[in-house]
Amino acid sequence: MEFTGAPRLLIASDLDHTMVEHGDHDNKSLLRFGALWQAHFSHDSLLVYSTGRSPKMFADLRGEVPLLTPAIAVLSCGTEIFYGDSMTEDDAWVDNINKGWSRAAVEEVANEMNLKYQCDSEQRPHKVSFHVRKEEAKYVIPSLREKLLAKGLDIKLIYSGGLDLDVLPRSAGKGQALRYLLNKLKAEGCVPQQTLVCGDSGNDQELFSVDNVFGVIVANAQDELLQWHANQVGDKSHIFVSTEKCAAGIIEAMKHFNLQPNVSPRDCNVPLSVHCRRIPKADPGAVAREVVEYLLLTEQWLRGDIDASEAAFRRLKFSLDKNSNRICARGIIDNPHEEIESLRNQHGSQKGKNFRIWADRVRSIKLSDDSWLVRFDKWERSDAEWTCVLTSALLQANEEFPNGICWKLIHETWLQGYEGSAPPRM
Repeated sequence: MEFTGAPRLLIASDLDHTMVEHGDHDNKSLLRFGALWQAHFSHDSLLVYSTGRSPKMFADLRGEVPLLTPAIAVLSCGTEIFYGDSMTEDDAWVDNINKGWSRAAVEEVANEMNLKYQCDSEQRPHKVSFHVRKEEAKYVIPSLREKLLAKGLDIKLIYSGGLDLDVLPRSAGKGQALRYLLNKLKAEGCVPQQTLVCGDSGNDQELFSVDNVFGVIVANAQDELLQWHANQVGDKSHIFVSTEKCAAGIIEAMKHFNLQPNVSPRDCNVPLSVHCRRIPKADPGAVAREVVEYLLLTEQWLRGDIDASEAAFRRLKFSLDKNSNRICARGIIDNPHEEIESLRNQHGSQKGKNFRIWADRVRSIKLSDDSWLVRFDKWERSDAEWTCVLTSALLQANEEFPNGICWKLIHETWLQGYEGSAPPRM
């Protein structure tokens, strides 16, 4: 966590078919959410992924779609908790769920019943996973539960998607993991002001039972979760069933529950001058907005999504101080205020391509009353090619610039494995 005090918002979201829409090959809704989070929440809020994926499958997904780096990753159906960029595991959580658990005993019963295991990467220390067809589940699940309880195991069975059956310790699961995290934050005096949980299938059900949270069931949810919701009695106003799918449904829920701000920078025009809006005093939020908006405007210029107007080009060029310097990823020192002139003739050069630019891990440090050091990962995708530049920049307060900030110094290095052949654009 890069900030102190209580998070303004905590979002705990499932990944597959909730945050990530696998049929959306352009990842439009995921990029919309990413821009919203990085611009308005990354500096004072917590993004938590709660997924059935193992660490390996989670890493695979991050290499396939533009998924933001979370503050916390709850993996393997709530049996593993990892923190930060370094993915440091919570050992206390492991000790907590180890009571009454024996993986060997679960496997012994499963082998007796000839159950079909999921792939090796999805078998985890506190999760044993099988494929059970829907028509078989109605008698397989009760029989398996009875046999495991007879061995004295303290377990729970979670069935989702009409195929996936997971056996976990009773004290584990997505809901229990979230309660554990909220209690941990409470003990540190950092209770989130608001919490939103997001899901689409049966293994997300527990999330909606956590006290004092808002919840969104996305429009493309499985029947099992919709039926569970329909069967709930009492007040269900804290659970919203969206009309939009996946990440778009999460943004819709933020609007429904009035979690502000809730409009993605990708859904509105990037302000081109200080006259477009009142400029607040430079702060971590303004720094993050400037990074997101500047990269987004560069993307729109190259895609030809905006007119080749002088106002748009002026926003690109004059947000950079005339005396600014850049050390680009190829080791060349240049003046970006001069170099960016080459962008004028590149308007629309990426038109018709699956070309996107986005920021991840935006974090800033205040150096003085009017200057900030900001670090972020600048990702660029052009069809199947991905590049990433790790960027450090010095930004200075100046009320004559949008967001009240101008760029003074930029230093870029390639992320290993994502090097490009051309100098990266600012």
